[in-house]
Amino acid sequence: MITIIDYGVGNLFSLQSSFKALNIETVVSGEPEVLRKAERLVLPGVGAFHDASEKLFSSDLADLVCQKAAEGTPLLGICLGMQMLFEKSYEYGEYKGLALLKGEVRPIAEAIPKDLKIPHIGWNKLLYPSDRARHPLFASLPENPYVYFVHSYHAVNCEDSLIASTEYGASLTAAVAKANVMGCQFHPEKSGDVGLSILRAFCTI
Repeated sequence: MITIIDYGVGNLFSLQSSFKALNIETVVSGEPEVLRKAERLVLPGVGAFHDASEKLFSSDLADLVCQKAAEGTPLLGICLGMQMLFEKSYEYGEYKGLALLKGEVRPIAEAIPKDLKIPHIGWNKLLYPSDRARHPLFASLPENPYVYFVHSYHAVNCEDSLIASTEYGASLTAAVAKANVMGCQFHPEKSGDVGLSILRAFCTI
């Protein structure tokens, strides 16, 4: 069973609807006993890092998510959920993440030209690293598929887990993975057939 973690942050309905379109059963829950039984976990998230971090850690779900990840349970973070996988974020302060991946989250304003709009909203290409094999999440995708982004912050210093980037005035982290822990800065549930292919692939990992 795939469990979508409900910790008060995220567009859970559209994500669950995407899995339903693939005929894949999911449950949305923030109950520890449900998460403990999960075969796969999805960590969604929209909004501010601090609010999400506070809700996740105050509910004691953070320790449970880390425990499941340590046990080898496949975990997929989406958008803010991906950012939560890193050690810390500098979004309006400095706040701790789950530290499942090395790296930190910083404003894209530090990296892109000043004339580009923030947040970065819209369809952009996924670019795969040339020095490593394509990750299984993207196994069925063509070269440089388009996916949908909505973000003002991005992961940096995460080269060891980088599996895809995108160009928006600079190279920005688009997806990461290390063992069973994976993350997409973009929204698979808003990325049409490409996004559905990624979600389907996650269910086979």
